[in-house]
Amino acid sequence: MGDLKRTPLFDLHVERGGKMVPFAGWEMPVQYPLGVMKEHLHTRAAAGLFDVSHMGQVILRAGPAALEALVPVDVVGLAEGRQRYGVFTNTAGGIMDDLMIANRGDHLFLVVNAAMADQDIAHLRAHLGDAVEVITDRALLALQGPKAEAALARIAPDVAGMRFMDVAVIPSDYGALWVSRSGYTGEDGYEISVGEAQATALAEALLAMEEVEPIGLGARDSLRLEAGLPLYGHDLTAEIDPVTAELTFALSKKRREAGGYHGHARISGALSDGAAQKRVGLVLDGRLPAREGSEIFAGDAQVGTVTSGGFSPTLGHPIAMGYVDAAHAEIGTSLEVQVRNKRLPARVAKMPFVPHRYYRGS
Repeated sequence: MGDLKRTPLFDLHVERGGKMVPFAGWEMPVQYPLGVMKEHLHTRAAAGLFDVSHMGQVILRAGPAALEALVPVDVVGLAEGRQRYGVFTNTAGGIMDDLMIANRGDHLFLVVNAAMADQDIAHLRAHLGDAVEVITDRALLALQGPKAEAALARIAPDVAGMRFMDVAVIPSDYGALWVSRSGYTGEDGYEISVGEAQATALAEALLAMEEVEPIGLGARDSLRLEAGLPLYGHDLTAEIDPVTAELTFALSKKRREAGGYHGHARISGALSDGAAQKRVGLVLDGRLPAREGSEIFAGDAQVGTVTSGGFSPTLGHPIAMGYVDAAHAEIGTSLEVQVRNKRLPARVAKMPFVPHRYYRGS
């Protein structure tokens, strides 16, 4: 692992018994002694702390209109103090990456995926030049679960007043925290950017709380799968457009009509004519999970492929996500998935598999 990068929390992961593995060019914990299953269930019941410092943090001073050339989302209409999910599209209408876009008043703050960070930053700089500032001196933590608010509010009381997709800069004993009420587990929670010099101390303070446990990449993946959230490089690729990916919510109505972003012709065509395939959820019988690459059949015909799959700790049975021909994408459709030389019964299911519990205000 000599060529892999390490986050500011690397030593803390090792001290806590984290099993370190290569991931997107980084050395990251896949699990801790608690184990993936218990880490997953703990996050659903209390609060889990994730190190997501490998993700790219970018400040953009080019203005919302400039970014709209690269994403099909309404950035101009994004209110100050709010965040929105978006996708970078290529000239053919495929998804280059997905990202979070926050309006922090005099600039935008972007968070991009670790595996695509270099590509995304090069893409931004090619189009927006010196307005792109890459943040290299801050860690990024995610605190997720129904008790996340209670835990973080002990350190930064103002977070209790935030709603889902709010963003704020909040003072604390660990310096200014760049906080969003968001995450990728389907649970309520926060993502917290903190100066790298204070990152370990903040993490230790949170982990000292009874409700907080460290959570690795294994449970992060099973949590986001239960939440029906796609993972770039698996469920999303440069060949898949946002309509096929069932991400039409990220195609703001105003932008659909006005265009002006990369790949508009293909995407508007898919919106008007319908996509040939669709991203769907699948529920399998038994205990054997379908993994990425498993073939999906309707009778003797292959009609799709699994892009993410695993056993759902919350539901107690296997679930999967994949792409199937549009004619077989209706919820309740019976299909079969090829797993270990067996055809296992499966049915198209509504996503998320486990209901989202984002906090949208009382």
